[in-house]
Formats: sequence, C-alpha cells, structure tokens
Amino acid sequence: MLRDSIARALCWVLCLLFPRPRPGRRTAAYLAFVQAESRVAARAALRQSPWRNPWTGPTKADALAHFARHKNCDSPAAQAELRAIRERRRAAALATMGIDYPYTYPGAHVPPPT
Repeated sequence: MLRDSIARALCWVLCLLFPRPRPGRRTAAYLAFVQAESRVAARAALRQSPWRNPWTGPTKADALAHFARHKNCDSPAAQAELRAIRERRRAAALATMGIDYPYTYPGAHVPPPT
C-alpha cells in the first residue's frame, strides 16, 4: 500500500516536471488533434487536385488547325509523311517480334544497310 502511494506521488511529480507535449492516445483531446490533422491534410490534397486546375490541353482552334493541315492527303508532302509513319510503325512492330528491319531516314548518322 505504501509502495503504491509512493509510486503515485512520484508519477505526479514527474508529470508536473515533465509534461507530455501531446495528449495520450486514448483521450478525447488526442482524437480531436488527429481529426484536425486529417482535415488539414484533406484540404491540402483537395487544393492540389488536378480537377481544380483549368484545362491545359489543346483548344478547339488547335484541333481544327491540326485537322485542316491533315485534310489534304493527296499532296506529295502528306503522302511522304504517311509513308514515313507507316515505315516507323512497321519497324517498331517487327522489333517487338525480334526481327531487325533495315529502317533509315534522310540525314541518318548510320548509312543504310546494303
């Protein structure tokens, strides 16, 4: 009995000399503190949400200009571009199968294979 009262008195003195910086884990003050922290974190996450930012993609005018450029596919420049795209896609598809395709382009640093 005497040991219990001495231990309680010692704990009381230590609590007075060295108070806890935060409340205990099972107290109402601690739970309120944790909930406040989670609310602050949720607000910060909402502020950084991509849905709150304006659209940064192409505008309607940009899309119209793109399609207007590619509308005339009969020109020699458009045909050459389509051939180059087709050849690049063919080279990429064959590379996934492990087949080496002799692909070259004007201005390449490596001469075309013979």
